[in-house]
Amino acid sequence: MLWLDNGLLRLGLVPLLGGRLLSLRLMSDVDERELLWRNDKLLTDELMPRPGHVHRPQSGSLGDWINYGGDKTWPAPQGWDDENQWAGPPDPVLDSGPYTTKIRQDAELAAVTLTSGDDPRTGLRLTRRFELRRDQCSYRLELTAQNTSERTVRWSLWNVTQLAAKGAGGTYVASPPQVTRLLAGTGYPDWSELPGDRVHIPHRDVVGKLGFPAATGWLAHTGGGATLTQSFTVDDAAEYPDAGSRVEVWLECPLPEPLATLGDLDPPARIVECEVLGPLTTLAPGERTTLALDCAVTPGTAAVHDVTPAGHWTRPAELRAERLVGEFVAYRDGELATGQGSTTVRAGQTTTLDLPAADGERALELTDSTGQRMHAGVARTKAGR
Repeated sequence: MLWLDNGLLRLGLVPLLGGRLLSLRLMSDVDERELLWRNDKLLTDELMPRPGHVHRPQSGSLGDWINYGGDKTWPAPQGWDDENQWAGPPDPVLDSGPYTTKIRQDAELAAVTLTSGDDPRTGLRLTRRFELRRDQCSYRLELTAQNTSERTVRWSLWNVTQLAAKGAGGTYVASPPQVTRLLAGTGYPDWSELPGDRVHIPHRDVVGKLGFPAATGWLAHTGGGATLTQSFTVDDAAEYPDAGSRVEVWLECPLPEPLATLGDLDPPARIVECEVLGPLTTLAPGERTTLALDCAVTPGTAAVHDVTPAGHWTRPAELRAERLVGEFVAYRDGELATGQGSTTVRAGQTTTLDLPAADGERALELTDSTGQRMHAGVARTKAGR
């Protein structure tokens, strides 16, 4: 296993287990808070196999899948009807095979690139590159699928992040209320429309999946005292799998017996999967497709209203009587400016804002300690929202 640590986040990677990210810990002076769901019957907190468990690359039906948890990348669409669908998990190469490792480290950046073997079924080789920079409570995940076969193939990159679905919390998706009911093992997850083109999916004891064909580029999960956000680029002109889904949310919970309708799937725990998909892309031999996710981890479970490169808003930025008000959670240290006033923000901390700003519309910008500027949102008068 490999560990990336910048004092704010600690990432645990296990190349042998399908290139998985199996630990994502938010560090503080008093504790380490784990974000990901991991099967602790199989792996210890240090990501070592429990006594008696031996990992082997695996194939078979869904009921045969050994679910270690964590964050992994698969090809989509999933299915068992023909060679144009990925018949997994399990899968002996992309899901449970060993990935090779390449490491880069300097004063500012630690990066690990994990690369799968060449899969004869899909024709793909998958690459997962994790980048963790100094003084940031965020990391970048860059995904690549390359066609290493001698035939033309058509696939979408599909990143799956498993988190615990216990207690209060849930998933926010930036999307108009266009929701596709994709799969019902025992039923469909609940969802509700929120202001600002958002949809909320609460934790619930159900086995089923929703798709979001109009998702606009971010999702967030809250629970266990922390928030995970994932931002990505969507292509409005492209075709996506699963009835056009750009984001999918799957919920599962333990059942009295395996689900025969889903290949004897036997859920091991209450789990939510936050899934980001790339466009369906036709790849000639040697060609590749990519997908990048910018991910951040912060304390607290307040509702997420908007996600930007600089941080997210737990109370939306609004202009009231020539003041900017709101609550902002920064992903790095810096100065948040309105053009008339500014305030110092710290990585991972929530800042309550009350700054000078003209009415109308105001672009917000964060400048970090290196002088880099990045978009932090747009504030408008409340009546104009």
